[in-house]
Amino acid sequence: MEVILKEDVSNLGHRGDVVKVADGYGRNYLLPKKLALEATAANKSVVEQMKESAVRRSAKEKGEAEQLLTLLNDVALVFERRVGENEHLFGSVTSSDIAHQLEEKGFNIDRRKVQLDEPLKSVGEFHIPVKLHREVTAHIKVTVKGEEKAEA
Repeated sequence: MEVILKEDVSNLGHRGDVVKVADGYGRNYLLPKKLALEATAANKSVVEQMKESAVRRSAKEKGEAEQLLTLLNDVALVFERRVGENEHLFGSVTSSDIAHQLEEKGFNIDRRKVQLDEPLKSVGEFHIPVKLHREVTAHIKVTVKGEEKAEA
């Protein structure tokens, strides 16, 4: 099945691309989520108009992402978690935790844009990439500390 992408889909293509996908993937995922259109003759003519507007929109989004990049590169997040032996955390710091703390600081970043391969499970300092645009990636300094134990 051939479809025309309405949005960027990772590992598939960019907005406006005509791609060949499995029938089930197209019918059950891309079309219902409005990520793609069926590649008919009428839709292909609409694609040209979509590509022109997509280029303008992408340039605007990239400009906004670059402005956000300058602000985000100065951000440092600190998480305190309980630790056990060998500085190993009880629980972990996830991309949702990072996105939530960024939101508290006034940045509206979707958790899926935080490029965390696996949750942070140890104490230390990490530089976490945040994909703001397909060409713009910010790096946020995340520090995980052990919680101070209250002496009784």
